[in-house]
Amino acid sequence: MTLLTRERRPPRESSAPRRAPTLLDSFNYALEGIIHVLRTQRNLRIHFVVAALVLVAALYFNVSKLELIALLLAIAFVLIAEMINSAIEGAIDVSTTSFDPNAKLAKDIAAGAVLIASVNAVAIGYLVFAGKTASKSSRTLDRILEAPAKVTVIALVIVVLVVIATKAWTGRGTPLRGGLPSGHAALAFAGWIAVTWLVGDNHRFVVSALTFLLALLVAQTRVESGVHSAVEVFYGGALGALLTLALFQAFA
Repeated sequence: MTLLTRERRPPRESSAPRRAPTLLDSFNYALEGIIHVLRTQRNLRIHFVVAALVLVAALYFNVSKLELIALLLAIAFVLIAEMINSAIEGAIDVSTTSFDPNAKLAKDIAAGAVLIASVNAVAIGYLVFAGKTASKSSRTLDRILEAPAKVTVIALVIVVLVVIATKAWTGRGTPLRGGLPSGHAALAFAGWIAVTWLVGDNHRFVVSALTFLLALLVAQTRVESGVHSAVEVFYGGALGALLTLALFQAFA
């Protein structure tokens, strides 16, 4: 009886206080949080890639110290907003298992904060790189601008023919759906080059940037809808842009 009583007795809690985390532990916890979000959140991975590209562009265009400060603040603002958004979503998912309008509203507000940070970062990036990019790319764009109009039509037709021929060779997909490469992405990026050729000097950078963004959205929709893989979309976009640019330069 005494043995049973001893076995049922709950274990005695240790009276020793828990060790407070050291400064190194705090850094490790913070890095673990960043790595976890990078592994689980696609949007943060995209933000990290864009941030790296922006910093490389800052080195290439030799931005000033104040411009670099503005870019770093914009990058940090976006990354922090995205991580807070992920933390809020995770906390809400743990605290509730059914639909709650307030929970949805909290997620929407957090996502809206990320949107504001992203728009702010795009605006800062435009203000920093607009003039620098225009001066660096003026020679190439001038050559494209002087190309005859018939090159545009010929380039778009050739892009379509190459897409169809590639799909026939690989035996995957149809001319308008699926397979390697993505015809929608190829035409979208070919159109980006063509529109860049059509516009004048005053609005060339703005129009080119907007059409490039639209081409990216077209490519994203093909991946999001499951029609194409990321490789198929990338190959199609590169095919359309490079083939059109090569024709412009060859027959200008």
